[in-house]
Amino acid sequence: MERVCFRLQIKQDRLAEYTRRHAEVWPDMLRALQATGWHNYSLFLGEDGLLIGYLETEDLTAARAGMESTAVNARWQAEMAPFFEDLDVPPDQGFLRLTEVFHLEDQIAALPAGAADDRHTAGAG
Repeated sequence: MERVCFRLQIKQDRLAEYTRRHAEVWPDMLRALQATGWHNYSLFLGEDGLLIGYLETEDLTAARAGMESTAVNARWQAEMAPFFEDLDVPPDQGFLRLTEVFHLEDQIAALPAGAADDRHTAGAG
């Protein structure tokens, strides 16, 4: 499963409305996201308008293409576009993907069996 994190910027004067709209996402939009492979999808909004999104998907390219082929996504993106700063494409195409630099479960799984934490215990006493 591919983990995807991205960021966008919401206009400061639109934060409350953006939050309200996402408390009432259209049922057909929710179903389309789920059907096209957007799993464990969350959005986080800072007071400064910084929007961080996270999702898990088998294939981000396929998930985006799946949504692009739905009529509901075109309507949703058109309604959401005015909320974003500095975008000349629909929001779902204009997000900046962030690079994952750490994932606990991946690092735990990569540890050799019985590995000791000798880097942090040496000299302790």
